[in-house]
Amino acid sequence: MADTYLTIEQPSSGIYKDKGSRFLAFAEPVTSEQQIKQRLAWFRKEYYDARHVCYAWMLGADREQFRANDDGEPSGTAGRPILGQINSKGLTNVLIVVVRYFGGILLGTGGLIVAYREAALDALGNANIVQKDVLLRRTFRFPYEKMNDIMRTLKDIDAYIISQEYENTECIITCDIKKQYESRI
Repeated sequence: MADTYLTIEQPSSGIYKDKGSRFLAFAEPVTSEQQIKQRLAWFRKEYYDARHVCYAWMLGADREQFRANDDGEPSGTAGRPILGQINSKGLTNVLIVVVRYFGGILLGTGGLIVAYREAALDALGNANIVQKDVLLRRTFRFPYEKMNDIMRTLKDIDAYIISQEYENTECIITCDIKKQYESRI
């Protein structure tokens, strides 16, 4: 697994028009499948009058969790072109939804592939792509006497402390650390 990954900083949108059909594209940063399900439900409710709500997403620094959905379009003409744009930019932790309003003229499979690809590309073109560190959540248990040494080390590696507990003789700290510093602790 890499120490960093690319994602988008905040939601963005794009549009593509062809022969009367409109393809509204939305790219959003996401961190879990649960969040993706919630966002997809919102898009389906918000754009209830659209013919298709197609999407693709990718999660994880290793980029091994992903899905693409054509939502009734011919197989491989919507979800895969959208996922292809995520892959071409090397992104992860991103959801792209493309909402299609049918214009009355069939585009054919080639036209659909181009339309979904270009709509996704426009949304990503309007996004700010950022590099983020892979964070690992770790919990440390240590005697109270080691507190200064542990806190100094956590500060040196720029750890983000989630919680701290102090019991009679033991301290417990849970924090997120950058993967690149994992060997230092």
